[in-house]
Amino acid sequence: MSDDARSIGFIGLGGMGGGLVRNLLRKGRQVMVADRREEAVAQHVALGATAAPSLAAMATAADILAICVNTAEDVEALSLGPDGLLAAMRPGSILLDHTTTNPEAVRRMSEAAAGRGIAYAEAPMTRTPVHAEQGCVNVLFGGEAALLDSLRPVFALYAENVFHIGPVGHAIRLKLIHNYVAFANVAAWCEGFALAAKDGLDLGRAVEIISAAGGRSGMLDLYGRKTLSRDFDPGISIALARKDVKYYARWLESAGLPGFMADSIHQTYAMAEALGFSEENCAAVIKAYEHFTGIEATLPDGAKAG
Repeated sequence: MSDDARSIGFIGLGGMGGGLVRNLLRKGRQVMVADRREEAVAQHVALGATAAPSLAAMATAADILAICVNTAEDVEALSLGPDGLLAAMRPGSILLDHTTTNPEAVRRMSEAAAGRGIAYAEAPMTRTPVHAEQGCVNVLFGGEAALLDSLRPVFALYAENVFHIGPVGHAIRLKLIHNYVAFANVAAWCEGFALAAKDGLDLGRAVEIISAAGGRSGMLDLYGRKTLSRDFDPGISIALARKDVKYYARWLESAGLPGFMADSIHQTYAMAEALGFSEENCAAVIKAYEHFTGIEATLPDGAKAG
């Protein structure tokens, strides 16, 4: 079967998944979609997608069934068991998992898929919903080169870079390390900004100084000035950041390594969730620090305009 003839189903139309689907549609692919939010399905049907009559019907019809949901627990609840996706999928089809899960979930999913003659493609992503909309995410692939080669024509429609990390399970491990480092960066500079605001420092200068030296990071470039301009557009939410750091901390513990920093970062995001900021951008963790300082960390008015 030619690549263009393969049918695609897609579950999960959030910030990342929705962007991928819109790129598939813009580039001429037919896609059957499903999401727990009816409005998200309707939005993509208006763009040319087909609404799945049921998850089982989608699973049966798809040559490639992609899933991009919130958690490992979501993936397994959808996929495993007598009524799960794998039970309905045809042998020889591909379950393409773009979700950020964890090593144990990837192992269970890979084994369950193999037992039914289905290829499980481990493919977490880096970058943001903005990049998903632009069609330039990074895909981290774990698995056999032949399976990756069969998926490259699909990835080419929404990914700028595709990295073959190694065998199944390696991609999610590097993704969790990446996300832990990224979210640790956010927590660190949010703490620093909150302290600077408490002592009356110029936060415009704080961003400038950090960005000009070793404290600079990709996350600071993305969200530093937005944070101090009070722009907490959801993007990558506090809830997703906490989930990813939690998975990393569990993996660290299972590997027998001390996790003092990981536990601290996880609790920082858990604190922000407990204070009611779970659906805001991950940089809204600064609001948790402001809860204790009583002072809003913001740029001077002139700097905001710039």
